[in-house]
Amino acid sequence: MRPPAYVSSVAAPVLLIGGWLLAESRQPPGFDPMVDAISDLAAIGATDRVVMTVALIGVGVAHLVTAFCLTEAARPGRLLLAAGGVATVLVAAFPLPGGGGSSAAHTLCATAAFVALAVWPLVANGRSGDRVLNPPVSLVAGSVLLVLVGVFGFTLYVTGPLGLTERVAAGAQALWPLAVVLGLRRRPAARPVS
Repeated sequence: MRPPAYVSSVAAPVLLIGGWLLAESRQPPGFDPMVDAISDLAAIGATDRVVMTVALIGVGVAHLVTAFCLTEAARPGRLLLAAGGVATVLVAAFPLPGGGGSSAAHTLCATAAFVALAVWPLVANGRSGDRVLNPPVSLVAGSVLLVLVGVFGFTLYVTGPLGLTERVAAGAQALWPLAVVLGLRRRPAARPVS
C-alpha cells in the first residue's frame, strides 16, 4: 500500500460527514437532514452550496487516490473504487437545479457513485492472508453496502427518512476504504496484487 492511502482514506469520511454537517448548519430553518438529501446542500440556490460542492469533489478525489494507492486490493475493485470517485466528482459538477427539481445527469452520476462504491468490496479480494480483503469479509462488506444503498433507493420512491438513509449509505461507503487501509496496516507488508 502506498502511503498516501492513509491520508486519502481518512479524508473521504471527514470531508463527506464534515461537509454535510457544516453545510446543514448554514441552511435556513426548515432544512431537515432526516428528509432532505445531501445533494440538496449543493443544489443551485442552496445557502453556501460551495461547502458541499467542495466536500463532494474532495471525497471523489480521495477515493481516486485511495484506489491508486491500495495496491493489495485486486484491480477490478480498485477500478470500481476509482469509478466511484469520478462519479462523486461528477455529482458535484452536475448539481440539482434547486427548488426540489431533478437532473438526469445528476441522477445518473449519483447512481453510478452509489453502485460503484457499494460493489467494489465484492471484487477487491486480495490474498488470503489479507484479513480485511479476504473473500468472506469482502462479501459481507459489499453485501451490507448494497443493502444500505437498496434501502436508500427504496426511500426515493416511498415516503420515509430519505436524508437519513442516504447519509447512512454514503457514510458507510466513505468509511469502508478507511477500514480496509487500517486493516491492512495491522499486518506485515506483502506483494501487491495486479
